[in-house]
Amino acid sequence: MRERRGLQVNLLNQSLRLQYLFAMSDEEVVDPKATLEVQCKPKCVRQIKEYQACTKRIEGDESGHKHCTGQYFDYWQCIDKCVAAKLFDHLK
Repeated sequence: MRERRGLQVNLLNQSLRLQYLFAMSDEEVVDPKATLEVQCKPKCVRQIKEYQACTKRIEGDESGHKHCTGQYFDYWQCIDKCVAAKLFDHLK
């Protein structure tokens, strides 16, 4: 459940960061990585579904021994790999 909350908080933070970036004036530098991460998420559906299935599976674990760290890192590795291929095209 902590991982799911972490994912929800992370997605909310990214959404807020995107809103901030779009609200910035034209003169300020904009980080393209956040925008690219959002664009890459549809390519990583399998990994996020695996992570969500894991969090649902361990939801009632009171021992704290079960976790979904591997699935969480697989999801972000997929996003990072997608972003890396495009990011340097956007940098000056």
